[in-house]
Order: sequence, then structure tokens, then C-alpha cells
Amino acid sequence: MAAVPARAQRRAIDLRTRIVEANERYYGLDAPTLSDAEYDALFRELEALEAEFPALSTPDSPTQRVGGRRAAPFAPVAHVVPMMSIQTAGATTADAAAEFDARLRRELKLAVTAPPIAYCAELKFDGLAMSLRYERGVLVVAATRGDGATGEDVTANVRTIAAIPTRLRGTPPPVLEVRGEIYMARADFAALNERQAAAGARLFVNPRNTAAGAVRQLDPTVTAQRPLQFFAYAVGEAQGFAWPATQGELLAALADFGLPVNGDWRIVHGAAGLAQFYAGIAARRHDLPFDIDGVVYKVDDLAAQRDLGYRTREPRWALAHKFPPEEMPTKLLAIDIQVGRTGALTPVARVEPVFVGGTTVTNVTLHNEDEIRRRDLHIGDTVIVRRAGDVIPQIVRALPERRPADARQFALPTTCPECGSAVVRLPGEVVARCTGGLVCPAQRKQALLHFASRRALDIEGLGDKLVDQLVDGDMVRTPADLYRLERGELATLERMADRSADNVIAAIGKSKATALARFIYALGIRHVGEATARDLAQHFGTLDALMRATEDELMEVVAVGPVLATSIARFFAEPHNRDSVAQLRAAGVHWDEHATQAAAPGPLHEVTFVLTGTLPTLSREAATALIEAAGGKVTGSVSKKTRYVVAGAEAGSKLARAQALGVPVLDEAALRALVASSSEKGGKPALPARTADRPPMQGS
Repeated sequence: MAAVPARAQRRAIDLRTRIVEANERYYGLDAPTLSDAEYDALFRELEALEAEFPALSTPDSPTQRVGGRRAAPFAPVAHVVPMMSIQTAGATTADAAAEFDARLRRELKLAVTAPPIAYCAELKFDGLAMSLRYERGVLVVAATRGDGATGEDVTANVRTIAAIPTRLRGTPPPVLEVRGEIYMARADFAALNERQAAAGARLFVNPRNTAAGAVRQLDPTVTAQRPLQFFAYAVGEAQGFAWPATQGELLAALADFGLPVNGDWRIVHGAAGLAQFYAGIAARRHDLPFDIDGVVYKVDDLAAQRDLGYRTREPRWALAHKFPPEEMPTKLLAIDIQVGRTGALTPVARVEPVFVGGTTVTNVTLHNEDEIRRRDLHIGDTVIVRRAGDVIPQIVRALPERRPADARQFALPTTCPECGSAVVRLPGEVVARCTGGLVCPAQRKQALLHFASRRALDIEGLGDKLVDQLVDGDMVRTPADLYRLERGELATLERMADRSADNVIAAIGKSKATALARFIYALGIRHVGEATARDLAQHFGTLDALMRATEDELMEVVAVGPVLATSIARFFAEPHNRDSVAQLRAAGVHWDEHATQAAAPGPLHEVTFVLTGTLPTLSREAATALIEAAGGKVTGSVSKKTRYVVAGAEAGSKLARAQALGVPVLDEAALRALVASSSEKGGKPALPARTADRPPMQGS
């Protein structure tokens, strides 16, 4: 030991301590604090250190053992044939399959001209290794792997797992020790967590830990309530067993005994076959109903396996080739705020760069403030980042046991970071929003497009590309700036010749004369659609009266409830929005308020419709226009005030709610007939009475 540098000795002690603790938490407590990738990195570093300085390799080193100690409540079970682990190659290990194949060819002393080695390639399940001892075909002992030499007797618990036969099929040998993996399917895990949430109980972290914890319950009735499954893939001790010649034939024999064997294994040849299998499973990984973290390569010929033999803790004839880790720990450095095109404030986590799911992640969307609270995230935390396949990265959870003393909670800002306007979160909504609408830089393009849309101020020619250029070139900041644009400015823009510029300037000028309802709708107030804008215009008569209205006064309008009243009041309470309205009026935008007040109601006046599903010939916009032309209005949700629901193909929950409330349901033909009938009579149609026990009216 004297020849070993002190630095190497200290590092070896630190690595052993951390690995032993990780083994204890993973195997003994089913509550790991290290990801698989972190554990593998520590283990490989210790292996490399012991290889460089052999004096460091002691009998009690984790590199000489398999896993954790046996837990006290369970009786010990000695494994006649040790349950070994398999050498691991990470996804970032270049040419892992080729290196494995080359090593085996050397150890088997195969000539260059010899045929490729045949391998049995299997999935690497992310579950709990299990030994099942059958005597004369009857299950007598089930044991965990433990430290590889001695495991835990969990027979009573395993007998509750329906997927594991208590008696083998056919003519089994006197003794057959079957080895495999107990796991939980993703769908079963999700359903279990749904039940936990409904009962107000704690949620489980992942399927692997949940399966392991269920198997090691002191009460078998608890295990019986967990939806556990099993795959067999190997044999340990066997007496009177006619061993087949290959691993593939062994899997087939296990299946013949009635044991569940996964069918995704393949016989492949040489390094090219291994690499192809790895790539194929990696592409299908997220379509599987259970979790895997890689694939396993085994020499198919069992006689060759015996010739290759074992190292201290691993067979020489097998390799576990892992996929890129889907979960990795990193540090949560900060939480920034992004303001979306509709004013939604989205918290975004800034994390220390971490390689996960095949890419380096630096930013993770947190969705909303409630998500941050639910996951108990503090700035400064160590967090687990998950990225599965093409799914966007997400923070799964924090690790409070690693939380530093200076970690701090996140507070959502009360003013918009882009424009300084007030931030509000309306009742019943999970998203906080900037109230700056017309003046917020983040919302500018969306606000301008909405302002110029056909059913608002109808500025023809002001589309996405032109708005992009106007905003990006800082030519337009608010809708009022549109009315200060000059022909020469527009003509210099891309794809804008003199004639096009003239047309846009003319359309802007024409839009100055509008209707109050259109102007209200054009302001883009949250939850205010065309029908509501028309109701507001008719009720208040003037814009000034609307801007002065209190929430109580706003709720006097038909179809305006507390949430909508709050949204309108807060919009007009924001100084930026009032200034923008004043600028528009100063720019010449006007309407005839007397015409608004004198507007004659249509035959379907105050008749409320809700649209759901896809109609045969009418788009949602066309159906809305048809209803509104007859004086009706379209709302987004079904309530007791709804008189008709118009339903098309693939109608959803709105149709179900209409049926529950006894609201008449029309198809497109019935809607057209109703509108035509109302128009011919020149007055309100005769509306059917609504009763909850009467079936809804259907069109022909």
C-alpha cells in the first residue's frame, strides 16, 4: 500500500463509501439518491483506480461484490450459484459492441477467418432481480439477489404475483432455479399513482422502486395490491435438467415450462448484429409497455459461455449496453420568466448543463407556479431532469436531502418583466398573465394580428410576414402606430412594392371607421370574444361607460360572469391599455355610438349556442357567423343559460354536458333549418322547453 499515492488512497476510500451507501439505498431501502449514470461513473472510476493500483483492490471493495446487504426482517437465502451482475458499457462508450466482440474473439482464440460469434441479444429490464426455486415443478423459495451470495426470502410476497406460476407446466426437473426480473408496467404504475393521488397518499417515484418496495413488504397483502409482472431469462442451480445447447433454446425451454419470457430477444451475429439490435431497440424503447435502460449481449453457445467463465463479480460472456440516461441530476441555477404571445408567464428553469436522453439540457420549462410548488423546487436544489426520446425535458423532482442552506423559494413577479404591466392570475386559471396586451413587446405581434383580423378592424394585407417585419424593424409598437405608417416606409420592406404599400395604407385608413363592438373585440381582452364584445357595446352604449364600469356593473351584462368581469376591469385599469385606447382615438379610429345603441335585435336575439365537434360543411367560423347574423351568440362552454348545442363529428365533453343538462342538441341541418325558420318568421323562434329527463332534440 505504501507505493500507492495518498491522493489515490483517499479517492478510493471516498468512492467505496459513496458506492456502499448507494448500494444500501438502492438494494436495501429501495430509495436511491444516485441515478444509474452517476452510480456507473463512480463504479468505473473505482475499477480504473484499482486496476492502476492493484494494492487498492481489497476483498471488501464494492468491485468484488454485487450489491447491498440483506435486510433484517427477511430470512437469508444462500444462492448455490451466485447471482452476478453484468459488465456495463454506457451509451457514450464508443463502439461498445465492437470492442466486446473483439475481446471475446481474442479470448476464444478465433481466427480472423472464423465465422462471426452468435449472440443472444435481450432487453435489459429496469426492475428487481429475482430467484425462483422450483422443486418438482412447485415454487418453494423466492429470493432477492442481495449481495449476490445471500439474498432475502420473499416467497410469501412473490406468491401473490399472478404472472409467476406457483407450479411449472410439463415435466420439470427435480430442482430448477429460475432467474429473472420483477417489474411494473408503465400503465399500471400510472394507474397506481392516480389511485394514490385520489386517496391523498404520497406518489411513487418510478416503476422500478415501486416494484422493489412492493416485493419487500412485510405484509404480503400489500404486495398483492401492486400490479407486478415478471420475465424469466436465466437458470441458476439445476438438478436433473437437460441443459440445451444455446441461450436462445434456454429461453424457449423456460417458456415451455409456463414462465413469462419476453419475446424481444434475437439471435444476432458479430459486432454488426449487436449494433443493429441496439439501434433497433433504442428506436422502439418508448413504445414498450415497460421500462428498460439498455440491452444485454450474451454469447449464445452455452459451452462457449462455460469456456469463457467469470471474473470476480461478472461473467466474461455477457455485456449490458446501456442507453443514454433518461434521468440525470443537475443543479437548478435560476428560474427565469418568459412572456408568451398571449401574455402567459411561463417559468423556465436554468440548470447546469447536463447530458440526458441523448442531448445536453440547459433550460427546462416549468409550466406554471403551481407546478413549482407541487414539485417543491427551490433555486439551488439538485433536481432530476428527465428527457425520454423526443419528449421535451422536464424536472421530475427535487432532491431535498441535497438541498443547500442558501436555497430559496421562487416567487412569481407581480409585474411583467417585458413591459412592467400588472401580472394577474384569474380565478380558476393556473396561468398568470401580463395585462399589458396592446403594449407588451412579447405580445406585440399577436396583438397586432388580432387587431387587424377580419372580424376585428379588418385591415386587409396586414398578415404574419408584414407584422413580423414591422415589429422586428421597430416600426410599430402599438396598434396606434399603424395609423402613423407612411407609404414610403412600407415600400422599402421585403415583398412590398409601391402598389402593395398603397393597398395596405388604404386598408389601414378604411379601418378607422368601425363599430364599437368590433373595436372592443380588437383590443384583445382576455375571454372577450365577438359575441361578448357585441353584448358589452349594446349594454354600455359608449366606450367611456365600459371603461368606467365596475365588476358588479359588468356582471349585469348577459353571459358576463365573475371571471370575465375581472378580466375586463383589470384590462381597463391598466394605464398602458388606457393610453393605447386614447392613442387609437387620437389617430382617428371612430364609430357611431348612436348606431350601436339603436341596433335592432335579430330573430335569435339573446339565444345562446355552443359549438362542438366538426360539422359536415360549416367551419367553426362559418357556423358562428351564421348564428350571429341571425342575432344569436356563440359561447365556449355549456351552462344552464345555453339554449342549443350544435354538435358534429367527434363531439366531446360539451355534448355530454348538454345531454346531462337537457340542452337541445342540433346537427348542422337542424341549425340551418332553425336559422331559416327564424328569418322567415321575422321574430324569435319557438324554443323547446328544457328538462333534464327529456332526450335532446336532434336534427335530421
